[in-house]
Amino acid sequence: MSGLVEAIGFLTPLGGARPPTERAQRWFPVVGAMLGAALGGVWWGAGRLWPAVIAALIVVVADAALTGMLHLDGIIDCADGLIPHLTRARRLEVMAQPDVGAFGAVVGGLVLLARVLALAVLAPNVWLLVALWTASRSAMVVVMTRVRRARPGGLSQAFAGGIGSVEAVVGVIGSVAIAVAWRAVGGPVAVVAGLAAGALLVAVAVNRLGGFTGDVLGATGVLIETVGLVVAAAKW
Repeated sequence: MSGLVEAIGFLTPLGGARPPTERAQRWFPVVGAMLGAALGGVWWGAGRLWPAVIAALIVVVADAALTGMLHLDGIIDCADGLIPHLTRARRLEVMAQPDVGAFGAVVGGLVLLARVLALAVLAPNVWLLVALWTASRSAMVVVMTRVRRARPGGLSQAFAGGIGSVEAVVGVIGSVAIAVAWRAVGGPVAVVAGLAAGALLVAVAVNRLGGFTGDVLGATGVLIETVGLVVAAAKW
C-alpha cells in the first residue's frame, strides 16, 4: 500500500510529501477513480444547493484544490512551450520557467471555461467523473511506460521504471466500462474522445520535444478530462 500513499502524495496535496517511486505508477488509475468519485460527490452536493453554473464552478475549484493545480500548470506550460515557433532547447527552457506566457494564459483560461460550461449543462453524475478521471491517470502511466522522456531529471524522473503497464491498460478499459453507467453510447464515446485528444498532445510533444516531460503528463490528463466533458455535454 506504500505505492498508493506515494501516488496520492504525488497526484494530490494529500498523503505527505515523500518522494514518489516507480511503484506509485500502478496506483495512478486508482487515485484517478478516487478523485473522480470525490469530485462527483461535490458536484452532486453543490447541484442541490446552487444553480448549475455555480455548482460547476465549485467542482472545477475543488479539482484544482485536490490536484494542487499541478496538472493545470502542466497544460499552461505546454501551451507556452509547444505552440510558439521555437527550437527544441528553447521549448524545454520555456516550459521549465515558472512564469505564464500569452499562450499559456489563453489556453489555461479556455480550458477552465470549457470545464465549467460542460459541467454546467450536464446533470451531476459520479460515474462520468470517475470514468474520465480514471482514464486520465491511466493514460499518464501509458505515457510514462511507453514514451521516452524528453530530458533527464524533473518530476518524470521518479517514474523511470516501466512497471504499471498492465494496471494502466486495465484502467483504460475500466474507464470505458464505467462510462457506460452514465450513458451507454455517450459515455464511452466521451472517454475515447478524451483519450484520442491526449494521444494527439503526446504525439505533438514527442515531435517537438523529443519525448514527454512532467508538464506533458499533467497536460495530457487535463486535456483528456476536458475533451471528455465537452463531448459528454453534446446533445446525446
